[in-house]
Amino acid sequence: MTKRYNYRLCLIALLYIFPLALFAQTQIQGQITDADNQPIFAASVLLEGSTIGTTTDKDGNFQLEDIPTGKATLVVRAIGYLPIKQPIHLTQNNTQLPIILQKDNRNLDEVVVSGTLREVSKLESPIPVEVYSAKFFRANPAPTIFESLQNINGVRPQINCSVCNTGDIHINGLEGPYTMVLIDGMPIVSGLSTVYGLNGIPQALIERVEIVKGPASTLYGSEAVGGLINIITKTPDNAPLFSLETFGTTWQEYNLDLGGKFNVGSAQSLLGVNYFNYSNPLDKNGDNFTDVTLQDRISIFNKWNFARKDNKTFSLAGRYIYEDRWGGEMNWSRQYRGGDEVYGESIYTKRWEVMGVYDLPGSEDLSFSFSANGHDQNSVYGDTEYMADQKIVFGQLTWRKQLKNHDLLTGLAYRYTYYDDNTPATTDVSHTHLPGLFVQDEITLHPQHKLLLGARYDYNSIHGSILSPRLNYKWNSKDKSQVLRMGVGNGYRVANVFTEDHAALTGARDVVFIGDLKPETSWNTNVNYVKKFYADNGAIFGIDATAFYTYFTNKIIPDYDTDINKIIYSNLDGHAVSQGISVNLDWAHPSGFKAMVGGTVMDVHSEEEGEREWQMLTEKYMGTWTIGYNWNRLGLSFDYTGNVIGPMRLPVLGEDDPRPDESKAWSIQNIQVTKHFRNGLEVFGGVKNLLNWTPTKGIPFIISRAHDPFEKIDDPNLLPFDPSYVYGPNQGIRGFLGVRYNLLR
Repeated sequence: MTKRYNYRLCLIALLYIFPLALFAQTQIQGQITDADNQPIFAASVLLEGSTIGTTTDKDGNFQLEDIPTGKATLVVRAIGYLPIKQPIHLTQNNTQLPIILQKDNRNLDEVVVSGTLREVSKLESPIPVEVYSAKFFRANPAPTIFESLQNINGVRPQINCSVCNTGDIHINGLEGPYTMVLIDGMPIVSGLSTVYGLNGIPQALIERVEIVKGPASTLYGSEAVGGLINIITKTPDNAPLFSLETFGTTWQEYNLDLGGKFNVGSAQSLLGVNYFNYSNPLDKNGDNFTDVTLQDRISIFNKWNFARKDNKTFSLAGRYIYEDRWGGEMNWSRQYRGGDEVYGESIYTKRWEVMGVYDLPGSEDLSFSFSANGHDQNSVYGDTEYMADQKIVFGQLTWRKQLKNHDLLTGLAYRYTYYDDNTPATTDVSHTHLPGLFVQDEITLHPQHKLLLGARYDYNSIHGSILSPRLNYKWNSKDKSQVLRMGVGNGYRVANVFTEDHAALTGARDVVFIGDLKPETSWNTNVNYVKKFYADNGAIFGIDATAFYTYFTNKIIPDYDTDINKIIYSNLDGHAVSQGISVNLDWAHPSGFKAMVGGTVMDVHSEEEGEREWQMLTEKYMGTWTIGYNWNRLGLSFDYTGNVIGPMRLPVLGEDDPRPDESKAWSIQNIQVTKHFRNGLEVFGGVKNLLNWTPTKGIPFIISRAHDPFEKIDDPNLLPFDPSYVYGPNQGIRGFLGVRYNLLR
């Protein structure tokens, strides 16, 4: 009886205990860190196959409760890190679980400075800033940053002259003078160098390029109306000990970039040299004019970082560039320069730049930045001379103060511009003084909400007072996989036609001004949305979409249509609009595939006296792509890059001009293969302009009256000579081969 009773008790106990074991619950506690043992905040932790999940606190800690015991898998994700799946075996005892995430070098959360004038995480910036690394530009190597930008969505290098091939950079359809180009945050490239100074920045020394689309006048003043491009150079700390990149093309173009760093006492120095040469005249379209301008250019860049006991910054940099370029009739030589026998456009450019940053000693965050540059231009366009001398001095003192949830930034700025040329518009030497004051407050309303308020006051010695306010708002999801930004701001620009518009210099048309040109002003609003998707296999997919709208008053639009022998400049008696939508998609897979595809649809027009006009040389849509694959086992990488540019209105010479007044869509596509060796050596080669597209496709000629550029033939039925009908690079298919080497230590 006792034995049977014991069996019965055991059976009853088993019947109770077995279900309890099946439904036993436990909890997991752990910490998520990176490889440097630094805690990761807001990492998501999810029990695979369930809805149980949480995020880490500021110390990287997490806790999951009421989890069934047994085998399970945790899925852990964090912005800027590779996601992982962590198998675990859960018992009834609490589980302490340390997890280490590796940084995702495919999609790092970069540090940016262009949006707010201070270093900040790209995700945390209230201003949308696009960042392109040096690796991005290596997918399609080019001798100049001007050419390298062709594969960035919403950004288009525009060729302005089919003879001398000078150009500028358009952002969202706005011409080059509306784009401010900076080097390390300093407004170096402006005025004359908007057209001529974008060449010769040594590519080997570029760390990254930051792009802000939309007005940035609150922080940067005049010229930052359409946006800004900030070229960030390497520091001696992160630069290779020695670097070399050289390549040549089947058109006999040769480019050499050399870089190196060295120490002098406690100071570190970075030195870079760029040399480019193209001396092979080609005329493949048969108009007796060079298809591409010939160039001989050298640029030297030197940057110094000085060590200080208080670890504050003191850096000094300088650049010198000399360029000799010419284009024209195939039989042109130096003896014809400035004459009316053989047509040629010959440009000698000498330019120097100095820039620096010095943090003032003391406990306050005070910093003084400065730059100066001189630009000497000696140009002839046929028998028309353009001689210009420009000097710009810039200084800015900023003070940053953090008070609870406020991050204050205020500054005093001053810019002096000296300009003199031999054109009728410049009867006296121009001296322009531009002092300014700006204030910015970045308010953290909540860990997921930020508000940025800013205003700038400038006093132009010619045009008087100018006020530029802005307001920006940013929201991000708790795990930072989504970001929404909204902004509104004002911009202004003081125009100088002869330093900005190449067509005004050629002498092909008379230049006419109606009234005194007033500063252009604009109001811009934009909405930016960013979303990241993380797959369990480690792939990352991202969407970056922006809607923009800019309204201009006093806009200066050159009038080519009223009189085919004149270019008429005046302030618009009406308004102009630039509006559109831009979308970037990027995808990266652990297998080595990666892709970035973008598209922009835009409407840029002006309205005057009830008539609406599509802006000249402005596309209605554009698309770009960069697709790559790394075959790590063989040390090979493949890159396919390209763009497609939609139709644009072209400057024809009246009804008798047989050339179309609207272009067709066109595309430049490139392919490259790179072999990587373990010692830092890379050999690369490929084909540029695979489709062999040029602007001459399907039209009778590109240069009007090329057979009589000095108009010596007395025939009223002939069109005037005009090289301004150009909208893309006039250079066909070509192969290239190059070598790249980096010695790290």
